[in-house]
Amino acid sequence: MKRFILIATGILFLTSSCKKYLDVNPQGTLTETDVTSPESVDGLVTAAYAAIGNDFWTNSITSMWAYGSVRSDDAYKGGGSVDDVGEVNTYEQYNLLQASTGGLIWNTWENAYKAISRANFALRSLQNIDAAEFSKKDIRMGELRFLRGHLFFVLKVLFKKVPYIDETLTDEEIITVSNDVLTNDQLWEKIAEDFQFAVDKLPETQPGEPGRANKLSAKAYLAKVRLYQAYTQDENHNVTGKDAAKLNEVVTLTSDIINSGNYQLQPDFGENFLDGYDNGPESIFAIQYSINDGTQIGRLSMSTSLNYSLAPQYGCCWFHLGSQNMVNAFGTDAVGLPKFNTFNDVALSDADLTPTGAFVDPRLDHTVGVQGHPFKYQPNILYDHSWERVPALYGGFGNMKEQQAADCACFKKVGPFYGSSKNIDIIRYADVLLWKAEALIELGRHAEALPLINEIRTRAKNSTARTRFANGTAPSNYRISEYSGAGWTQDYARTALQWERRLEFAMEGPRLFDLVRWGIAAETLNAYLAKEKTRRAYLANAVFTKGRDEYFPIPQREIDFTKGLYKQNPKY
Repeated sequence: MKRFILIATGILFLTSSCKKYLDVNPQGTLTETDVTSPESVDGLVTAAYAAIGNDFWTNSITSMWAYGSVRSDDAYKGGGSVDDVGEVNTYEQYNLLQASTGGLIWNTWENAYKAISRANFALRSLQNIDAAEFSKKDIRMGELRFLRGHLFFVLKVLFKKVPYIDETLTDEEIITVSNDVLTNDQLWEKIAEDFQFAVDKLPETQPGEPGRANKLSAKAYLAKVRLYQAYTQDENHNVTGKDAAKLNEVVTLTSDIINSGNYQLQPDFGENFLDGYDNGPESIFAIQYSINDGTQIGRLSMSTSLNYSLAPQYGCCWFHLGSQNMVNAFGTDAVGLPKFNTFNDVALSDADLTPTGAFVDPRLDHTVGVQGHPFKYQPNILYDHSWERVPALYGGFGNMKEQQAADCACFKKVGPFYGSSKNIDIIRYADVLLWKAEALIELGRHAEALPLINEIRTRAKNSTARTRFANGTAPSNYRISEYSGAGWTQDYARTALQWERRLEFAMEGPRLFDLVRWGIAAETLNAYLAKEKTRRAYLANAVFTKGRDEYFPIPQREIDFTKGLYKQNPKY
């Protein structure tokens, strides 16, 4: 059981994404006059926390596997055919125009704004409480602003232009707010203001309640916002410059976190993806889940519930599968460094991934299932191609990071799907190290970034004990080394940083958003597709359209309901 479990309170709120819901007063809603005691308002804060994890694979605001991983060079959709959950196939093919007319991404928009409305409702209610009566008023307001900032960050990287709704707006005012009233930078600034407020109000730690935001997690998220904001974009999503002041702010914020001593890397990389290590030293902010908590199915993480295999202990559904390109990216050269220019020349196969085969980064066996290799750190349960639905279509590498072993106390079958009480980390300490490294590199201080990147690689090198067979031997030929200072130019450091982010966070969802931030999405993904089309016939017509596919279209129903107040993204 988590020490801090967020249980949905069943409270319904006044607003949701589609503003037509504001035109009626549905039964079961609350007004500010209904919640006037500190206890009841504190319950609203708990409900706001619950809202950020209240999702399913059909409306996810937690896992970005369909939106950031499958839309990148990291993963294939998977499933039983291209038409199985065919909407995600349109994402993978970059036929995103279809996404404007309904489906998962619409649901995600609505789910995010419902969660934002909870935070706003709780903020308005808190403002009516006297601080003398509720000593944690400022802390709780900081937490709510943090949660709202998180939700708007998710919306921002998905859609770019979204209406910013805060607690000061009346229902009548909300429906007059356009998604186009703020510039790209102004919207980032609004999100940054939420996190800065949280930094100012929150304590450095919240003992006994690790699921709550604190000053350092707020600084981490503010650093993330400033890093994205530093890469200025024009209306057509081109990166037009890099803001040195923002990059310097990233360095300051991440240094504060590093120097606090409150966080560190998990000793073994795999511990980040195992139940029993939730809220560990690497977890800076995570969505909290629980099981056997008195509710019908528990507060389970269900956003990745499609992604288990057909193994006897599971049975469905084999989505979100490692791409050949991503698997190849884990290959290393004779001295243990990435093969930046040649990694994708030859496809790594089962026959190559052996104790005497091709050299690879150990993180490969933490990320994907490989034929004959221990699965999810179970030395007597080996990944097998019989677990796959259509390997001829989607290849033979399974999904592993987001799955839990079937005998885990955290695991539960829910109808045809699967859930677990394993937290979803939104920010890990590894993020902080690499954000600082990235900012330093872009500031021309690349020498200072070298030890930060090497700290990540050293942990990877030391993370081989859990991946081994029962007899203690390794399933792959691990070879990884740290970078040396020789030849560590700014351009080389930038490439190394971008590579490290890919390997460290492979199939965790951020890949597409990283590529868009760096301004290299179109060139990277079209090069990826050119090669993948020779490997995966279903991708024959896929193409990434620069200036459009960096973001999803604004849901057409929102544009229609606002009678054109909301503006569509370019080229849709």
